[in-house]
Amino acid sequence: MTTPSSKAQGSGVPAPDTAPAPDTSDTPDTAPAPDAVPGRRRWLILAVASTAQFLAVLDMIAVNIAFPAIGADFRSASTAELSWVLNAYTIVLAALLVPAGRLSDAIGGRRSFLTGIALFGLASLACGAAPGLGTLIVARVVQGVAAAVLVPTSLSLALPAFPPRERATAVGVWTAVSAVAASSGPVAGGLLAASDWRWIFLINPPVVLLAWVAGLRLLPPTGPVRGERRRLDPLGTLLVLLGTGALTTACVEAADWGYGAPATLGFLAAGLVVGALAVAHVRRHPDPVVDPALFRTRAFTAAALGLLSYFLAYGSALLAATLLFTGVWGWSPAGAGLAVTPWPLTVLVVSMLSGRIVRALGERTAAIVGGLCFAAGPLWWLLLAGGDGAHYAVEFMPGLVLTGLGAGLYQPVMFAAAGLLPARQLSLGSGVLMMSRQGGSALGVAALVVITGGAARPGLDALRAGWVFAAATAALAAVAGAALRTRVRTDDGERRGSRTDPIRHH
Repeated sequence: MTTPSSKAQGSGVPAPDTAPAPDTSDTPDTAPAPDAVPGRRRWLILAVASTAQFLAVLDMIAVNIAFPAIGADFRSASTAELSWVLNAYTIVLAALLVPAGRLSDAIGGRRSFLTGIALFGLASLACGAAPGLGTLIVARVVQGVAAAVLVPTSLSLALPAFPPRERATAVGVWTAVSAVAASSGPVAGGLLAASDWRWIFLINPPVVLLAWVAGLRLLPPTGPVRGERRRLDPLGTLLVLLGTGALTTACVEAADWGYGAPATLGFLAAGLVVGALAVAHVRRHPDPVVDPALFRTRAFTAAALGLLSYFLAYGSALLAATLLFTGVWGWSPAGAGLAVTPWPLTVLVVSMLSGRIVRALGERTAAIVGGLCFAAGPLWWLLLAGGDGAHYAVEFMPGLVLTGLGAGLYQPVMFAAAGLLPARQLSLGSGVLMMSRQGGSALGVAALVVITGGAARPGLDALRAGWVFAAATAALAAVAGAALRTRVRTDDGERRGSRTDPIRHH
């Protein structure tokens, strides 16, 4: 791994004298080695960065819960039109993650964060004050743009503040914040919608203002490497945007359009064709929107594929659990939300402890154990879950704890793989990993709908087939974890990477 010898002018992180591409899997991967921020300041930076992650996740989930209340205000709109209040945010967020990450690397993470958080606050005000459905949808599009800037930038700002030995802890906290947002989203959405759904958006600006002021004071100034001139790649950006947007739209809308509908198949085909054109383009462009050299870092490639597999399992398993509670067992939505709570609570606890666990086990072992624990949850339900829900505490809750344990171990290790990349590609790498998260979740939901035949209330046998899918994809995620580094203790007591392993930390 190359050791930086100088700092970039106007940058809070050191940068190499040149900008080499990541090494291939035959040699240790390169990674940035920025000066860790001393003392308490790095935890404050993590808190600011995590705030952006919390808002982005919360607004995605809370609005789903408030959907009926929004529909009641816009009675003249059809369900298909109303669905764009949800889908506009999801699709735009997924489509822009990679281009936004590249832009952040080019102009600096601090500038991107401050711009993104301000835009998110303004869009939230527009959502809360929207006089009509059209205005609300446009404001949600802008919110999605802002979230796409914030999510990869938040991780790329947090990682360099910590020394390598603490990065799993830092990403564990960042993951725990997501778990809190995911678990509190239904509750917050329900409570706020009971008063007025507009409060879901209007509570954001005060938090945004605090985060912006804190970011202005705490976040280190960052920018491109001194003397480095990044070329624009408008065609590549457009291809990535269109390809990702088409594929995400096909996944999100397929349940309403029909999985064999011409619109679904058309968007899917268009996404695949444009995606192929994008791959061909980035292989030829001298400075493409997505540098293929990213994927010559074996552990980063494994993390991207592993997170895709993991979130395939996550999306399908979470939906299957909800369908079991509300369909087969006949519980209310509120009861279903309460029943699934052990999952995010376990993620929260384990994520907060992940740093110590990873230091004890090593990244590779933690990822493998995490993937296998997640796979064990659906297998538990497959073997024990019955048709009446009378024994939830024995039949289902242990599986939720297992999946939560797996998520708390797996996600911090895999998201921390962004820290293996050169400093000039941190936000782009984070955007790629976030793309795996968003794409995997959408595909996981779509896969379960296909497996269950699109039934609104699938039977127990159909859900069991979905659990098989979730267990299999989680097992694939564990296999991807095997490409990560295992640390060994040397004779002098220092913990180092094995010579046979592709990752080496400073």
